[in-house]
Amino acid sequence: MILVEKKITIQTEIITLGQFLKLADVIQSGGMAKWFLGEYEVYINGEQDQRRGRKLAVGDKVEIPEIGVFVVAGE
Repeated sequence: MILVEKKITIQTEIITLGQFLKLADVIQSGGMAKWFLGEYEVYINGEQDQRRGRKLAVGDKVEIPEIGVFVVAGE
């Protein structure tokens, strides 16, 4: 199965992983971030990271197996 990268545009220079998951419609609320990151493996630029406060910048790639691949895009 080939996953298509989905571009998620942010309005700022950086965004936290928790905020990004909400913006990408992976979770419904910011409060779900801690639970989600405990249940699912999340890879940022190829490295596993479970910190909801992890800073993401334009160009970063977020991969969540069986959910999707997302790229942080600027305006």
